[in-house]
Amino acid sequence: MAAPTSESTTSAERELLLTRTLDAPRALVFRAWTEPEHLARWWGPQGFTTPSCTMDVRPGGAWRICMRAPDGVDHWVQGVYREVVEPERLVTTWAWEEADGSPGRETLLTVTLEERDDRTVLTLHQALFGDAVERENHQDGWSQALDRLAADVVEAKA
Repeated sequence: MAAPTSESTTSAERELLLTRTLDAPRALVFRAWTEPEHLARWWGPQGFTTPSCTMDVRPGGAWRICMRAPDGVDHWVQGVYREVVEPERLVTTWAWEEADGSPGRETLLTVTLEERDDRTVLTLHQALFGDAVERENHQDGWSQALDRLAADVVEAKA
């Protein structure tokens, strides 16, 4: 028989929290998240490209992104912006697309940007995942994407 788990333990295992300090001003980092041509340069894990990115960055506006894996397989993700506070906060739904183009199970993605000495502290929170494995997969992907973002904003700043 499985050991009982508390609701808080279950929730914690289904949430992702990542924090990065980026060597770029907050306004630039915000643009990296909200301008399709900028986002396409860093979005996705290492080796992935972004051949399609549409964004209507306003509360109620939709976004849709194609991530192409190194093996050529396309992975589509979509969502709707719930909150946009320039240059400090984005809140959006996140759903992988099903084969028919409909959204799968949603999570909520919150990105906050805090300026500190011409650098930006980025905090990414995503929840609730179906299980800890799904959360770990997103942690790996987001960690690699945030590495790419950090390099991109430094290059854009130069």
